[in-house]
This record gives sequence, structure tokens and C-alpha cells, in this order.
Amino acid sequence: MNTFKSTTLAIQHLLAMYAGAILVPLIIGGAIGFDSEQMTYLVAIDIMMCGIATLLQVYSGKFIGIGLPVVLGCTFTAVSPIIAIGTNPEQGITDIYGSIIASGVIVMIIAGFFGKLVKFFPPVVTGSVVSIIGISLLPVALNNMAGGQGAADFASRSNVALAFITLVIILIVYRFSTGFIRAISILIGLVAGTILGAVMGKVDFSPVSDAAVLHMVQPFYFGMPTFNASAIITMTLVAMVSLVESSGVYFALSDICNKKLDSKDLARGYRSEGLASVIGGIFNAFPYTTFSQNVGLTRMSGVKDRKVIYITGGLLVALGFLPKIAALTTIIPTPVLGAAMLAMFGMVITQGMGMLVPVMNESAENAMIAAIAVGLGVGVSVVPDIFASLPPGVAILTSNGIVCGSVTAIILNILFNMIGPKHKQDPMHGEVQ
Repeated sequence: MNTFKSTTLAIQHLLAMYAGAILVPLIIGGAIGFDSEQMTYLVAIDIMMCGIATLLQVYSGKFIGIGLPVVLGCTFTAVSPIIAIGTNPEQGITDIYGSIIASGVIVMIIAGFFGKLVKFFPPVVTGSVVSIIGISLLPVALNNMAGGQGAADFASRSNVALAFITLVIILIVYRFSTGFIRAISILIGLVAGTILGAVMGKVDFSPVSDAAVLHMVQPFYFGMPTFNASAIITMTLVAMVSLVESSGVYFALSDICNKKLDSKDLARGYRSEGLASVIGGIFNAFPYTTFSQNVGLTRMSGVKDRKVIYITGGLLVALGFLPKIAALTTIIPTPVLGAAMLAMFGMVITQGMGMLVPVMNESAENAMIAAIAVGLGVGVSVVPDIFASLPPGVAILTSNGIVCGSVTAIILNILFNMIGPKHKQDPMHGEVQ
């Protein structure tokens, strides 16, 4: 394959993942209260780290790299926990990066035997966790659709109209297109919504004009990391759920590429994701995982050459040194961003539901596990002080809805499905031993 064709296909891969890649820093930075300069840096370093994480994974070495045409980006699973840590009065932004680094190190340590731990993360557990995360993020999306919490024009007609017009554009593109265009429907919606927002006077171009043409990235931009036990537990659970999701992507790509994977291949893949998280934490970016939309693009195009993904990774790294391009993403009007968030977070919820429905149909036990785990997880997210009177050691597991829901799902799955005799459902006579 010639370089021009490879580069064209690489740009296609970059566009397919770009909306997801920029949404994460925009959501997190907005929730924590970053200014335009900090947001520009956050977007730029995230794009660059997507490239580095991709290069680490597509490479096939002795200790790292799954060696498949996989593109990585920040996992949406991490968005809600990162916001929770960053906005917690007892924690803060340095705890975010300490927990990302620590969870990455833990992943690298357990990579060799994570296959044995996977049994503790069956679909009833991972589906519950993904559902909790998606539901917990919806208030962020809706607040942004209204113009952003605390905005002077919050819930104004113009903000709501702009948000829903953007959402309609996304839906129309998704409904009436196929293939690659459908894959970038959210990106198209963001661009169209921003143009409309500019016409309505809701776009401030000063962050673009103020941004430098080139900049050098620097480690610990937001301060030296600090290590909080609760934050580390939260991000480690998020990392393990991401590894389970990545495993599915690995096997899907291995099927497309006709390459059988063994435990050593998986360990190298997990180790790469852990290393990417460590580097991400050092440069104040995020934890990284496989992007499933790019798997669909690989299947659609039929191109399995890793050279294409190497170029994609290189382009992402290059973009990370161009703050003006990063600044372009920060001018997206908040209602437009909220509309895209609603679509993305809604997809996260339906992904969780898709994991849960088959296993809930298999047994009443799984339905009860999901019901209690999701109920507690979302409940604690809505009423975070419910367990405030518990001892600090226990509060580590109950102060965050995602941790609480995850731990509940894991424990209930062990009690119902892994300990004692199996209960099977007889459709004619009810439950039998």
C-alpha cells in the first residue's frame, strides 16, 4: 500500500475517533472549572497521548503491544470518576493524576494474570458499571444543553434551541448515512452546531487567536500528583472494567485480522494500556483504552495494515504540539457540546443495557444483581452523603457511586453465581436446585 493511500486511511481513522477524543477533556475541564488556556492544554495533551497510547498498542514487542490495528483514546468510563475526584472538596486535581498513575502501575503489575481475574468481571458486573457511569453523566449533559451550570442565560430559549438543533443534525446524519459518514455523525453535529452558534453570537474566537502556533508539552502541568486511597481504588476499578472492554475489542480485531491471541498477547495489550495511563498521568492527560468505533471502520474498509494505524498515531502526536487546533475545540458552544454529550452518554447507557439484557434473561439472580448494583450506584451519585457517617475505611468504598455500585456488583456476583450450588431456572416449574 502506497504512503498516500495509507495516510488517507489514517486520517479516516483519526476523524472517526476525534469527537470522542476531544469530548473527554472538554467535559472534564469544564466540570472542574478550567480556563481557556488550561482547556487548550488539556485537549492538546489528550490528543497527543491518544497517539502515544495507540503507538504503544499497535507495536508488538516482548513486554508491550497487542500488535493489532487498534486505536486508543480516553475511556468514557473514566469521565464521571475523574469529575467526582476533581470536584470533591477533600480531593482535587492532583489526586486525579496520582490515581491515574497508580492505577496504571497496578494494571501493569496484574497484566500477566488479569485473565484469571476476568471471572470477577462477567457481563452482569461490567454491564452494571457501564450503566451506572452513563446514567451518572446525564446531568452533566443536560446542564450543558441549557448553557452550563451557573450560566447567566441558563436554560434560555436560544441555548435549548441550539442544543436540540445540534441533536437533530446528529440524528439526521446518523439516520440517512452509512459507513464512515455515519461513524463521524457526532463530529459533523459538533461542527454544524458551532457554525450555527457563531451565527447566533455564541462563539468566542479569542482562545484560538491567543493560543500559540506551537508549544512543548510538560510533565505535571497541573501540579505534582498526590495519592489518595479512595481515588486510587476508584480509578483501578475503572481500569479493570476498561480492560474487560478492551479484551472484547482485541478478540474482535483478532477475528478480522485472522490472528489467534494467547494469554501472552493479552498481557502485552493490558500492559500497554497500563503504561499509557502512567504516561498520561505524568503529562496530566487520562487513562486510555481501545476505541470500538475504529474496529467498525477496520471491518468496513477491510484494511488491516498496521502501517495505517502507525500513521494515525503519528498524526495524533503531531496535533498535540499544535495548540491552535486544540483551541478550536474549546470554542464549541456549551449547548452544542451538551447535545453531543447526550448522544454519547446515551450510547454508554445502552451499551451497558446491551451487556445486561442477555444475562438478566438467563437468570433472576443476575437481574437482582444488576438491580441492586445500579440502584445503589446511581443512588449514591445522586445522594453522596448517605454513607457519610460510616468509618473512613468503609467510606472509601461508599463515597463514590461508581465504586459503590462496582463493589456491590462484584460481591453479589460472587454470592449468587460463584459460591455454593448453582440455581437454574425451570421455565415450567420455577426455580430448581
